[in-house]
Amino acid sequence: MHYLMQHIEQYLMSCRELTAFCSQNGWIDKDTLCYEILEENDHHVIAFVQFDEIIMEGSGRIAGRIPCQGRLCLTLDRFGQVSRAELL
Repeated sequence: MHYLMQHIEQYLMSCRELTAFCSQNGWIDKDTLCYEILEENDHHVIAFVQFDEIIMEGSGRIAGRIPCQGRLCLTLDRFGQVSRAELL
């Protein structure tokens, strides 16, 4: 199970699908990214994901943070690696 969690965490740190949960076209603060496994089997994992969206001013300063969350269905290959993510 620990091995699977490492694969999921690595995937979430770089997947583009999470940007769909952003409401202001900001950036995902990876330091705040966390997830919980809701369901799992040999081929899929349903994860609840939370993170802060960073909103920037035109000057490049942080203007604010917006909490974001959502559910993903992660498809696993035969090695337990995430091969695909789908928003739920």
